[in-house]
Amino acid sequence: MSDFPSIQDITPPIQQASGRTPSVSSDDGKTVLQKKMDEIDIKDKEAKTADFASSIGFPHIDLSRFPISHNALKQIPLAQAQALSAVCFFLSQEELRVGALHPEDETVQTFLKELENKNHAHGALYVISEHSLSHVLDIYRALPTIDVMTKDVQIRPEDLERVQADIDDFKTVQTLLERASATDAITVILGAGLKLGASDVHIESEQENVMVRLRLDGVLHDAATLSTELFQMIISRIKLVSSLKINITDTPQDGRFTIRLNTGDVDVRVSTIPTVYGESIVLRLLRQSREGLTLDSLGFRGSAYEKLMSEIARPNGMVITTGPTGSGKTTTLYAIMHILNKPGVKIITLEDPVEYRMDGVNQSQIDHSKGYTFATGLRSILRQDPDIAMVGEIRDLETAEISVQAALTGHLMLSTIHTNSASGAIPRFLSMGVKSFLLAPALNAIIGQRLVRRICQSCKKDVQLDAVYAERAHQAIDTLPTLAKEEASARPFVFSLGSGCAQCHGLGYKGQIGLFEILLVDQDVEVLILTGQMSEYDLQKIAVAQGMVTMFQDGVLKALEGLTSLDEVFRVIE
Repeated sequence: MSDFPSIQDITPPIQQASGRTPSVSSDDGKTVLQKKMDEIDIKDKEAKTADFASSIGFPHIDLSRFPISHNALKQIPLAQAQALSAVCFFLSQEELRVGALHPEDETVQTFLKELENKNHAHGALYVISEHSLSHVLDIYRALPTIDVMTKDVQIRPEDLERVQADIDDFKTVQTLLERASATDAITVILGAGLKLGASDVHIESEQENVMVRLRLDGVLHDAATLSTELFQMIISRIKLVSSLKINITDTPQDGRFTIRLNTGDVDVRVSTIPTVYGESIVLRLLRQSREGLTLDSLGFRGSAYEKLMSEIARPNGMVITTGPTGSGKTTTLYAIMHILNKPGVKIITLEDPVEYRMDGVNQSQIDHSKGYTFATGLRSILRQDPDIAMVGEIRDLETAEISVQAALTGHLMLSTIHTNSASGAIPRFLSMGVKSFLLAPALNAIIGQRLVRRICQSCKKDVQLDAVYAERAHQAIDTLPTLAKEEASARPFVFSLGSGCAQCHGLGYKGQIGLFEILLVDQDVEVLILTGQMSEYDLQKIAVAQGMVTMFQDGVLKALEGLTSLDEVFRVIE
């Protein structure tokens, strides 16, 4: 057993950092000198434990410095860990590691063999000190029952319905949380997010307390505050179910879990980061149902709708969506795939992560830890001979070049890129290093988009515009292409706002709609690309000459229809 590598070779130890100046005394009444003496005593005992390990031919590990996942901990229930004086501290598909006070004990070695058979993994025993064992047992006690935990969160429908029935607005969320236990608090927070239609739940550590915020229709709203004590129990529970390292608080972590509901599954993507006041956590709620997803429901209208339908009907080329994070790019691609997903058509996607399930589409998720990146994954899926390939994001030259080559060799490529407008996508490709003579014939169309909130139709009322807003709205309408200008001019120059009601939880808005612009890569644009000497402004000018309705103009038209407000249009465009 002495041939096993040191655990430090498998995973580097976590570097503990404090940055605090030692005080004269601590909360537990110990002075700085006493704490220093304790540290020396612990180091001395660890050194003796290391000597003991060497004498019996086993490696030594200090678990107070090692990140331990709940998947590893739950291999040995707490009672058994106490009885054996042994804990499982590392688990992967191929390897597992157990630390024990006396690994030479036959009972411990027999138990290791049982774990090896159960996990089909190669195991090894390490010597740990009393201090390490106590440290890990404290982690056990700080958590809910580990040995019965599964990765899927079972929220009983009746519990969720009870919580949601009590939630009318943000104030009721605070009331429910004040009388909830740690387990119930998670049900309340997730139930509130689902009831109010939130896309994200943010739980943020602050100096005095912890703030719970919900992102509704792209805007964050303060929902409630938590005590620091309750938050620590909540974050431990969330880390537990999302397979995060429980005892790591100074390093960002990402995980996920699934809420199983009668109405359909909800995937929850979990992200934690350390802050100056402790950890903050974001839960992204991904509802798997994509029923009724159409270009019309997203907000495509008139010439933009017709142009897009024409371009996605082509057998090859690239259709790119652009915009900042949270502008609905992936949702637009799913709406396009919904149209193209027909018998006889093979569609493969490469995503990070796979956000929505779609029947009839082969969906693949990248995994950086295994070298399965957008570039390597795209090469692989093209060997599957798809008619249509969707890549979640083009962010590097290798992925861009493979996508362009695929578009030129008979595939319809759908993807996204981060730019502020449709005309900004082409300079972005060129700045990556894509050759202009390949890019020009590969591109079909570029969609620029933003999301704005819809006015609540239950409390919508007409409003009087101020002079500045009125002048800019008139200017946007006057510069529209002829047909769109005639249609807009025929409407009354009246705009609306929501006053706030029970249906929209007092916000005046309910749901979202997209603002779009579509740049077609015609002969004029191709010539400009081939020169390699164009600016975003030059491309925008040509696109407008083509008859492109800009995102701002599209927003004014939708505000004129009463779908959104001019305040929203200015908020996301200006």
